[in-house]
Amino acid sequence: MAASTSVLDCQDEEKMLTKPSAIRDYPPGIGRTTSTGRVTPKVTASSGDYLQKAGARRFPARKVSAIRDYPALCGPNFLSRSKGVCEDKLMDGHLGGGAEEMKRKFNCLAQGDGSKAVMTPRKSLNHSGMMLVKKTEGNASSGGMDGKCSDVYNVNVPLLRRGNLSSDHSYSRNTVREIMRWFQAVCRKLLQEEEAKFKGQGKIRRRIDLEAAKILKKEGKYVNAGRLIFGSVPGVEIGDEFDYRVELNLVSLHRNLQAGIDYGMHNGVLLAASIVASGGYDDELDNSGVLIYSGHGGNVMHSKKKPEDQKLERGNLALKNSSKEKNPVRVTRGAFFGDESRKRYVYDGLYEVETYWQERGPHGKMVFKFQLQRIPNQPELPWIELKNSKKFTLRKGLCVIDISHGKEGLPIRAVNTIDDERPPPFEYITRMIYPDWLHPTPAKGCNCTDRCSDPTRCSCAVKNGGIPFNHTGCIVEVKPLVYECGPSCKCPPDCYNRVSQRGIKFPLEVYKTDKRGWGVRSLRSIPSGSFVCEYIGELLEDKEAEQRTGHDEYLFDIGNNLISNGILSDGVFMPEVSRDGGGFTIDAARYGNLGRFFNHSCAPNMYAQNVLYDHGDRKIPHIMLFAAENISPLKELTYDYNYSKDQIFDSDGNIKKKDCYCGSLGCTGRMY
Repeated sequence: MAASTSVLDCQDEEKMLTKPSAIRDYPPGIGRTTSTGRVTPKVTASSGDYLQKAGARRFPARKVSAIRDYPALCGPNFLSRSKGVCEDKLMDGHLGGGAEEMKRKFNCLAQGDGSKAVMTPRKSLNHSGMMLVKKTEGNASSGGMDGKCSDVYNVNVPLLRRGNLSSDHSYSRNTVREIMRWFQAVCRKLLQEEEAKFKGQGKIRRRIDLEAAKILKKEGKYVNAGRLIFGSVPGVEIGDEFDYRVELNLVSLHRNLQAGIDYGMHNGVLLAASIVASGGYDDELDNSGVLIYSGHGGNVMHSKKKPEDQKLERGNLALKNSSKEKNPVRVTRGAFFGDESRKRYVYDGLYEVETYWQERGPHGKMVFKFQLQRIPNQPELPWIELKNSKKFTLRKGLCVIDISHGKEGLPIRAVNTIDDERPPPFEYITRMIYPDWLHPTPAKGCNCTDRCSDPTRCSCAVKNGGIPFNHTGCIVEVKPLVYECGPSCKCPPDCYNRVSQRGIKFPLEVYKTDKRGWGVRSLRSIPSGSFVCEYIGELLEDKEAEQRTGHDEYLFDIGNNLISNGILSDGVFMPEVSRDGGGFTIDAARYGNLGRFFNHSCAPNMYAQNVLYDHGDRKIPHIMLFAAENISPLKELTYDYNYSKDQIFDSDGNIKKKDCYCGSLGCTGRMY
């Protein structure tokens, strides 16, 4: 749902509030707009005339209010792999205003103890958020890390706005999020490569997590590489989720890949800095804020050696010393949270070691036990909040049992713990409504009889340059346009190339926010690359959308954002222009689905992706929202509306402004 300071009257479906008008445009540094204003980009001679004509026809003056558009790197704003661009320009383009200051901060992140931690600048970043990473060939059983670099992966990830990153904390937070997006994208790329070898029939043997980590390390993407940090790690927040242990090392949350205790010297004393409570030992992972942690050593874990008494040395000694010094110790929990089948690592915050003792373990040998107490006034883990809420038969603040009225596979509840308001009335639909005169061209389907596991034989995969999804249903990377298999294809419904058309698969709920009306959150973790929801509504021509008032913040502009198959000589994808110069807009004000409730954020966790499956008309793609990163439960789901600033005028021609209340680090402070 658009960020709105007023809510529609539930008793009057026709009562709509008119907002100031806006003109959509590219975000700063992309397309025709830069951080200093509207300018024409440098293009080659062969593309200059095309760009000028396209730009003139593509952005006609419009009176429609606040039409959201694709953010940077998505849809038509996707930029392909440009060559010969120097790193400083890439950094400047990515960081936007204050690039020199941001580059300085990029090399120097503040730690909890006030010291400085060095982080290598991005080596291969271009405007599209694409990282060139080396493909390594080697021994598969050992993770493939002993071979030569023989190829290059082109990994496109949605980057975050740099905005007003006035503090080291806000800058490091966005940096950590982007690095994790790169890691997850590289993992998906490696996984897809492995899946292609076995065509879905074999077990993945490679340690793709270690391969991805080595790739990022070589590219200089580690945060605070090799440094031991005591206390909070810059850029890492409570509730952050990780799929692999190596990710903890990637952001310096926990340096050891196996040992559960990370320790080192601090002011001349051996102290513990971090522990991972993964249940390998008999740890008590309760939700009381007290953790009983077993010491390490003694050959009590998956070892062929004979068990022996644990010794008060190394990590055990460090935890013992921490009980005296009372220094904060980071705790990361690794477990199967809730009813989910995958094990994850979740950062739980800072603890203090209260006491320790010895007792006889299951092998009859003496083991050390350490009792840690969670430091007060820290945010609670989302999965603990969910667990506590399930104790009640009726969800607190529940005001609508299912806003979809049974039309979705999962009920979508509405929860309001702030006031007595209910969601605004609208007709819930699960399919786009097209004008009667519009007859999209049917898509030519593939002839596959399996699940389209061979990307060289599937005609749909060929159009994508390969299957765009992993076998887990996660999109591998950002693309200008994705072709899914559709009704004309002969492949089965569980085909690997049928993902977003299957609808909502995560338990989502609408809830009332403090300042931004209604928003959406998930009751489960959402893995990076997962499909979340389609933005559905009425498809309108631009000229009809201009005549509708009061619908402004439910409009998504797609008609002037068309994908071209051609690539200009400078390597940049450009939008094609429709013959009549007009375009299309999706209006979700009166007819829509859950997509109308997603709020804007300057640092979103989702992005919009063009998808075609039921027709072949590239002028009217489906707008699918995918997770840009791992999203924890109860975290608000957001994407970038990409409103144009200083391009919204009142009836007298004066610029109007609207504040942004997304609350993200580096928020620009304005929606338009």
